[in-house]
Amino acid sequence: MVLRRRRSPIYAIVRSGGKQYRVEVGSKIDVEKLSAAEGDKVELADVLLLADGGQVTAGNPTIAGAKVTAQVVEHGRSPKAVIFKYKAKVRYRRRTGHRQPFTRLAIEEIVGPGGEAPPEKKPRRSRVKKEEESED
Repeated sequence: MVLRRRRSPIYAIVRSGGKQYRVEVGSKIDVEKLSAAEGDKVELADVLLLADGGQVTAGNPTIAGAKVTAQVVEHGRSPKAVIFKYKAKVRYRRRTGHRQPFTRLAIEEIVGPGGEAPPEKKPRRSRVKKEEESED
């Protein structure tokens, strides 16, 4: 049996640094390096899609008035990507590396086009059936 993490019914697709990210409240994402300091709040206004349960709102290209608020957790650099150039039979070998800088964001709030955050829905609890004891 495979246990899967339940995804939140409220999520958004945002654009930052030329890339698109699926974000939920409480999730952490790594985006291209931003100029904000650690602990600062960042507002991502390029919201391309907003989903609240079964209701999906797609932008054209963005949703006016929608935004995602996040807090900068840390700045870092990705693992090294090794670039190795090689040409056969001519003793040509070049090895270089690259580490891309990133900013880790913790998503705090998703605000819809009306300017208010959709209510946080709690997962449904399953009821435990009580078996009646039969007395003999």
